Amino acid sequence: MSYAPDWLRPSIRMRLTALYGGMFLIAGVLLLGSVYLLVGRQLADQQPPRIEFKSDVVIRNAAGDQISPDAFQQMLQQQQVSNRDLVLHSLLQQSLLALMLLSVIAFGFGYLMAGRVLSPLGRITAAARAVAGTGGSGLHRRIDLDGPDDELKELADTFDEMLERLDRAFDSQRKFVANASHELRTPLAINRTLLEVALGDPQVSPDLRELGDKLLATNERSERLIEGLLLLARSENELTDRKPVDLAEVAGRTMEQLTGEAGERGVQLRGDFGDATVSGNLVLLERVTLNLAQNAVRYNVPDGWVEMSTSTVDGTALLTVANSGPVIPPDNVEALFEPFRRMRGDRTESDKGVGLGLSIVRSVVRAHGGWIEAEPRPEGGLIVRIGFTGETAAA
Repeated sequence: MSYAPDWLRPSIRMRLTALYGGMFLIAGVLLLGSVYLLVGRQLADQQPPRIEFKSDVVIRNAAGDQISPDAFQQMLQQQQVSNRDLVLHSLLQQSLLALMLLSVIAFGFGYLMAGRVLSPLGRITAAARAVAGTGGSGLHRRIDLDGPDDELKELADTFDEMLERLDRAFDSQRKFVANASHELRTPLAINRTLLEVALGDPQVSPDLRELGDKLLATNERSERLIEGLLLLARSENELTDRKPVDLAEVAGRTMEQLTGEAGERGVQLRGDFGDATVSGNLVLLERVTLNLAQNAVRYNVPDGWVEMSTSTVDGTALLTVANSGPVIPPDNVEALFEPFRRMRGDRTESDKGVGLGLSIVRSVVRAHGGWIEAEPRPEGGLIVRIGFTGETAAA
């Protein structure tokens, strides 16, 4: 039914149309039945006139045979009954024809009226879809429904109030994350500087140097976490400044950037970059390709491979990253896109990241109005596809 025309869908408009038309049809049938019974009773109560004949009057029928006055009176009664049946039959036929015609008009008029009455619901639905399509970045939109102060306007106003509260909550959350991240970057930078200066002293003992290296590694991981939080907060904002970005060029630079790390881990890189231009933010889109490629390289197996490709299909710019690796249960794929979630057993390993890579990817894609899907490979590894459609995919 999802592919049926709008006027065939089992929607509220169709149900209201059926209700309006059905009520009119039932009322018409009752009215027709009442008129039929009243006219039939009125005709049944009428008696033919009583005619008195003189004794010398001769009465003959259509065949020329002589009949008596009583027989003639009986013929009049039979003719009246026949005429009554004919009148009632004609009344029934014409009334049914008129009822069918008026029913068609009533259903059509009911369909138009139902559409007019439900038009505010269309605006509410469009606003909800617009907000859902932007992944929460379009919460500033409002319905601003005008018209009579009825239940539909009350619903629209309530929806606007909900969007206002959600917008304030999301904005407060983003500001808190951004402010907290900025406040944390300064002491971390100071700690890193102090540790580097201390480790630069040639008289530092081996034990202190080992401790300093561990502290530097911990500090570096904390810095990556803060940078990830900053980028995550930034990517969840709706983009206002868009420029054409060559996704193929961005993907190619990413693969070159990861050549050294992939070689150290024994992972082979492959690329197939077709034309794919996206209208968006270059820095954020670079982070998308980098995070996907880094995850594919780091969560891989020895002698594994990573393949990245770009293309444009039916106006949709596509980015696909596939890689070998451990087998991923299908139920765990969605959890990989949540913040601070990694593959089981990797939570304590700092060299693979802080668990924000795929969360940032999803947020950036949503901010660009795109879509993302992931599916595990039966042999192990993951396939991630990203698409930018509509105005996001530049010609």
